Amino acid sequence: MNMLNKQIITIITVSFLWIAGAQIAFAKKPAGGGGGNHMQRGIELAQQKHFDAAVAEFTKAIEANPNDARGYANRGTAYRQGARTAIAAGDQEGASTRYQSALADFSKYVELAPKDASAYLERAATEIELKQYDAAVTDLNKALELKPDDINANKFRGFAELGLSQWDKAVADFTAVIQKKPDDLQNYDRRALAYRGLKNYDAAIADYNFLLSKNPNDVEALTKRGYTYSLALQYEKAIPDYEAALKINPQDNDTFQRLQYAQSMLAKRNASPPAAASPSPTPTPEKPSLISLINPLYVGIGIVALIIIAVIVRFLTRGKAEETSNIIR
Repeated sequence: MNMLNKQIITIITVSFLWIAGAQIAFAKKPAGGGGGNHMQRGIELAQQKHFDAAVAEFTKAIEANPNDARGYANRGTAYRQGARTAIAAGDQEGASTRYQSALADFSKYVELAPKDASAYLERAATEIELKQYDAAVTDLNKALELKPDDINANKFRGFAELGLSQWDKAVADFTAVIQKKPDDLQNYDRRALAYRGLKNYDAAIADYNFLLSKNPNDVEALTKRGYTYSLALQYEKAIPDYEAALKINPQDNDTFQRLQYAQSMLAKRNASPPAAASPSPTPTPEKPSLISLINPLYVGIGIVALIIIAVIVRFLTRGKAEETSNIIR
């Protein structure tokens, strides 16, 4: 799993544990009667992490009062918590069944309380865990339409937008949450991830700097800032972050591998370039000798011409009396 997906899943899980607890608290004062007793008993069992038993009690409460949206809200939350427990135990089939039951209950919650922003928020929370990000964004848009100042809806919509790689929208949502709740450090971490997706490394590093100003020994922030420096090719800054993280957690093999990579890339960059090879001298072409310029064909033609001339001269002088000098020798 790459660093991006790992971070998204970790943060979403932690956040939903909180909101699930809040939803169980939603029905702490049920109406009187048998249904109310079962609702209260279900809440107690859920708080003790006996989620299947809690589901059974909430089911009895629903049977007693099928139009009470609280029963579906709380049973959906118990199903979702039970799904997480099943995943931790390696029971994927059991988790899938519970998640689908949770979705069905939250959809019933929406049906019975269509003006309740929490109904859409809870269904969206489950949809994000199932990676149904588009559906989650739709529900969270509705939640914010009903309750515009709900920072939890902004926050979870930011999670869904991260899942959809809608980095600019995620930045906007986490920034809105930070403006309303500046002490919630998780939002700086999530916004930094979105900035990194936009390749706005300076902005991401600024968020990690803020987190480290609050806690200089935050291993995750050190590792993530180092990784961001590496993405920005600033290996000389990534290395100290990785080394600091490994001093705190020397068993982190992923960080060790990233450190080695940053060191190798920096060494490669700083290595002296190889000396350029001297160009080979261009040989001066030899001037052709006089003999090499004599073409054998021309020699043959010359000889034939001489022979012809000799024959012609001989023909012209045949039979002619040789003149003699009158000088007595």
